[in-house]
Amino acid sequence: MNNVTEELIARAAQHRRERKPTDAAREWAEAVELSRQQNDIPNWIRSLRGAAETERDLGRNREAGDLYDEAVSLCRKQSNDALLLAHTIRHLGDVRRHIGQHEGAQSCYEEALGIYRREPEANPLDVANALRPFAILKEKMGDFDGARALWREARELYESLAIDAGVAEASQALARLGESCEATR
Repeated sequence: MNNVTEELIARAAQHRRERKPTDAAREWAEAVELSRQQNDIPNWIRSLRGAAETERDLGRNREAGDLYDEAVSLCRKQSNDALLLAHTIRHLGDVRRHIGQHEGAQSCYEEALGIYRREPEANPLDVANALRPFAILKEKMGDFDGARALWREARELYESLAIDAGVAEASQALARLGESCEATR
């Protein structure tokens, strides 16, 4: 680990929390470059993901997608952290969905959910949070049966975790899709 890189990452994260995305983007870019030069894979991935999140904050989804693509590639080649890969792929799917790359987003969500389902350590909230955007995508693509199935599963997970906002959103989506929530419990 490199203390300079760690400091850049900490400052970038602090700027992002303080809603200073321009400052955060500058620090993330430095952290990406330094970790790339030093082949510091864990910090390189962290920096790419942080930079991508900041690009999303700035409304630059295409740039965020490029950063997530690079992070996914590094995760596949250099990291044996399947959950980190799944989480990064899900965020790449979100970016692709936002820029209208529906098929690409769908493959990201399918892969992320596949990894989450295979990993015994997967957090049920991460699974629910992957199901949610996939359901939104399915609905947008006109696959209403697929959307209903995903929303049902997400709602069940949100209920088990007592995440009221998630339960409410899933229930509203199911109602919009013509399904009574009482009938599915």
